[in-house]
Amino acid sequence: MINDHEFTLPDNANVSRETEALLVQYVAMLVKWNAAINLVSHASIKEVWTRHIVDSIQVFNFGHMAKHWVDLGTGGGLPGLVVAILAQQLAPEMHITLVESDQRKAAFLRQASQMLGVRTHVIADRIEAVPPLGADIVSARALASLSVLCGFAKRHLARDGLAIFLKGKSAATEISEAQANWQFLLESHSSVTDASATVLLVRNIVHV
Repeated sequence: MINDHEFTLPDNANVSRETEALLVQYVAMLVKWNAAINLVSHASIKEVWTRHIVDSIQVFNFGHMAKHWVDLGTGGGLPGLVVAILAQQLAPEMHITLVESDQRKAAFLRQASQMLGVRTHVIADRIEAVPPLGADIVSARALASLSVLCGFAKRHLARDGLAIFLKGKSAATEISEAQANWQFLLESHSSVTDASATVLLVRNIVHV
């Protein structure tokens, strides 16, 4: 069982009590729905705040100036729905699009958005079938290899857009493999939640 007092926001999150309350409400919904449709792994649900919420907050911090944020394969809303919660206070003009092909997960995203009172546009379709979205930010977490993600980002990013991808221990290998098919500018940042994980910031993606 997840209790409200188990959650402590990092100092640099700088969110209001109202935003923190929404995050608590979101986690309660995530835990409830997860028993039925497996939004996140059952093993990780016990560490939902550090493994998922704080992980998503750090992603938001890299792209908080965006006007249009697209989260690909958003699943249970990580990081996309957390981004929408944070944006309500910190970036109220931001438009958030959540792309999720699983109809049950898309239904959760719509209901959660409505109950939390946050603005999102949920697209229940395959990423490659969605018309180009022209986003300032494209994010993805635990979705596909970097090479595949570059293709998705190239399709849905605006010309000067930024892709934010969370990667684990295989990041270096995935970067090397992706460079066989793509040219891009890359920044790598250590994750605040896992010493073996990395946040990749990818720009100027060109297929070769």
